[in-house]
Amino acid sequence: MYSKDGENYYIVDSHVHLWDGRKENQKSIHGQQFIDCFYDYHANLSPDSETWKFEDFDYYGGKRLMKDLFEDGYVDHAIFNSQMMMEFYHDGFSRVEESWDLVQKNPDKFTYNHSFDPRNGEAGLRQLERDAERFGLKGVKLYTAEWNGESRGYKLSDPWCRTYLEKCLELGIKHVHVHKGPTLKPLDKDAFNVDDVDAVASDYLDLDFIVEHCGLPRLEDFCWIATQESNVYAGLSVVMPFIHTRPAYFAKLMGELLYWVGEDKMFFSSDYALWTPKWLIESFVDFQIPEELTDYAPITTDQKKKILGLNAAAMYDLEVPEQYRIPTTAGNAETEVAPGAKAAAAS
Repeated sequence: MYSKDGENYYIVDSHVHLWDGRKENQKSIHGQQFIDCFYDYHANLSPDSETWKFEDFDYYGGKRLMKDLFEDGYVDHAIFNSQMMMEFYHDGFSRVEESWDLVQKNPDKFTYNHSFDPRNGEAGLRQLERDAERFGLKGVKLYTAEWNGESRGYKLSDPWCRTYLEKCLELGIKHVHVHKGPTLKPLDKDAFNVDDVDAVASDYLDLDFIVEHCGLPRLEDFCWIATQESNVYAGLSVVMPFIHTRPAYFAKLMGELLYWVGEDKMFFSSDYALWTPKWLIESFVDFQIPEELTDYAPITTDQKKKILGLNAAAMYDLEVPEQYRIPTTAGNAETEVAPGAKAAAAS
């Protein structure tokens, strides 16, 4: 919880990681390139006071994660969004077992989303079934630019991916987080294109598609899709740190997203450990769109409360203290439901 000027903000960090980019986990130079690219984003977009040494960044462990998110970072609940990168790392980039151990020890603080790769065919479908049962999956995180053998990417609209999305519906996995944002070396830029979101969002109305990074640098394409598809949402990871390095650019991003996508369809995330939540939350609560940007309305306190946590809480049916609730349509395009109240409404 974050409090300032008599206002309380329930915080959900909707996109966090516990990764291992260390040398001993790297399969090839591409593993080094990937973690180096992550660190470049971190170092170039963070305040000097929040910039880590590289030797702390490639693996930081659960103890530091708990401190940065929950002790220092105001976070009430965090959502792990795994990224495996099995072509680059022996045990995968995300530390699945360590993450899952944290979830089991702190079930009130974490939701765990795993991953699938539709190029793994029938074997992958069976693995998804096992993962759904083991982790109690509500969501998955997809990397359409991930390499797999000779393939350097896939589309959400590919036949095998549709089969996996249908399996998600069967298993009760409703939330599909998909990386559609900046290129990460050595992945291919075109494989992050947002166009495939449009087709599957129209065809799978019972799934929610959270487009992480809002398609940057393809923001306009993303906004046109999200404004017509009720089940397409904006994940603000990577967007948020521009509040420090490019505040005018950040103001335009937020203005466009609020105009096109709307306050009920936007989710705060730090993308930890790319960035830490504390300074992002403090900066966003203090932020206001400059008056000279006359195309955009000011951001209200209620809008900030929804973005910082109440929308994600509604989507994932988290129990929010009643005094902090604001009605939102997140996760339900037809009916406004106060966060934490879905179960009661359905009974």
